[in-house]
Amino acid sequence: MSGLTFVDVCAGAGGLALGLERAGFEPTLLLDEDEDACRTLRRNRPHWNVLRTDLLDLDPSEHPEIYDVDLLSAGLPRVRSSATAARAGSSGEEELLRATVYLAHAVRPRALIVENVPTLVDADVFHDFHEFARAELEHLGYDFSWFLLNAADFGVPQDRKQGLLVAIKKQWFKAFRPPAPTVGEHVSVGTALAPSMRSRGWKDADRWAAQATCVAPTLVGGSKNRGGADLGPTGSKRKWEKLGVNAHTVGDETPGADFVWDPELGRAGLVKITVDQAALLQGFPESWEITGKKTARYRQIGHSSPPPVGEAIGRAVARALRS
Repeated sequence: MSGLTFVDVCAGAGGLALGLERAGFEPTLLLDEDEDACRTLRRNRPHWNVLRTDLLDLDPSEHPEIYDVDLLSAGLPRVRSSATAARAGSSGEEELLRATVYLAHAVRPRALIVENVPTLVDADVFHDFHEFARAELEHLGYDFSWFLLNAADFGVPQDRKQGLLVAIKKQWFKAFRPPAPTVGEHVSVGTALAPSMRSRGWKDADRWAAQATCVAPTLVGGSKNRGGADLGPTGSKRKWEKLGVNAHTVGDETPGADFVWDPELGRAGLVKITVDQAALLQGFPESWEITGKKTARYRQIGHSSPPPVGEAIGRAVARALRS
């Protein structure tokens, strides 16, 4: 597939954009308000047109490259977990959701993708946004679908459910089908991280990997108002502990040859996941460089849409647009 174009807002570390690129789309503009995220995008794709700005401040008339594109995509920040989404109220996240629909009103792409927390699909807290989006999108000539995907079904070693809104102009929407899983068996944490765990000669790497036989809990990037990086809320930390991982912090490097892995010792005997390993668990390729300090890098990863999911959605949309 080639020749399809897109604009990506709240692009973050580029997970959704990378997936769409793999699906045959070429970006005309990517924007994000975070300096580290913009630096990450430029580092990995110097030819991409990256704009540092807040979506709420974007004036479409100043950027003609956003018009006449096939797709508008938005992988909006997942600051709030599914458990706390019920307290969203009049939140910044909903402002971004509405701003994305308003931008579609200005840009008039043939298709729109909005990705966020799974509760986006059917939680009462998003009822007003659903009604707003329905009225706007129907007025603009789109049909649309709300659905859930789990990144684990697309080869990502993580239990990461995603809520999606896909809207396509009526003449193409009838050919759209949500993407089907691309793997028959989920990739475990041990399988995904064993090579990196061995990289510094850690003698217990294979023993650790052999017991880490399930996918990871959902990585949560956290708010900029929080402290240092960790692997999520209390429930997630307990799941990580069962995998032999200390989730209360993010490691600076993989274990060395002398590290003794012994869960009986408590946190001191558990292995730590590094930022680079978190990127692998999010489905980024090893070649994708996340820039910034440790906490900023981890936050970019936790907020990203996994590239394999972005690719699957992009291919499903591309098939419809080419029908």
